[in-house]
Amino acid sequence: MATAINPLFPLSPSLKQSIPSSTPWVSSKPISVPNANSDNSHFTRQRGQFAAAVSFNPPGNFDLSLYDNNDDSSQVEPPMPPTEDRFDVIIDNDVIRRLDLTPFHNATGITSPSSEPKEFLEKTIGFTINYTRDDPHDPRELSEFPDIRLWFVRLDATYPWLPVLLDWRAGELARYAAMLVPHQMSMRMGVVFNPEALELFIMKKVFIVYSWLKRHGIPKPRLKTSDMARMLGLGIGDELFDLIDQQPPLDSS
Repeated sequence: MATAINPLFPLSPSLKQSIPSSTPWVSSKPISVPNANSDNSHFTRQRGQFAAAVSFNPPGNFDLSLYDNNDDSSQVEPPMPPTEDRFDVIIDNDVIRRLDLTPFHNATGITSPSSEPKEFLEKTIGFTINYTRDDPHDPRELSEFPDIRLWFVRLDATYPWLPVLLDWRAGELARYAAMLVPHQMSMRMGVVFNPEALELFIMKKVFIVYSWLKRHGIPKPRLKTSDMARMLGLGIGDELFDLIDQQPPLDSS
């Protein structure tokens, strides 16, 4: 039985091409997916790439907004406000330079990969990045600074299941992906992801998050994992979860 991983949004004619896959039960196509960065950017689709329309506000919150045409006049809706009483992680240049995860630990109370997820699923987690550029006229977005990305790489390596706990409605999942997935910036459209890289990122998180939620006895782990993938543009079929359930559980904490 083949496992379908289907795009959730309509494909433009230029994007209706399959991504070659060596895994017979994975079927996917490049899609246009909203994502996160900064400075209220708008970008155009590029053939064979994920394109993102972006909205950002000073507290560091992002919003996912899908667009269906190449009209430069299309506007990205303002981001939704952060979830009330969420855990807010504030980082700055010094924290980033030292690869210091202490602000994350102090803000969330998560100090171990084996932390229980229930409280964090209810309150969610967000980030505020107070980053001062060496050159105030530096046009780069936050996800284009190697030191910021490296901090998020370390965070993700320590807590690989973190995406499921983020404040999705405020765009934190999209922002997180932008820190970890290769992409290019377009003056017209914003973040343009490498499609294979984004697909691999999502699938890796699906495997990690689903097993982690099951291990901690969280209700409806398939639904929560599928919702996470859907936020980044991929639909996950039950066949994939069936395949995972046939294997012995892995201890990834």
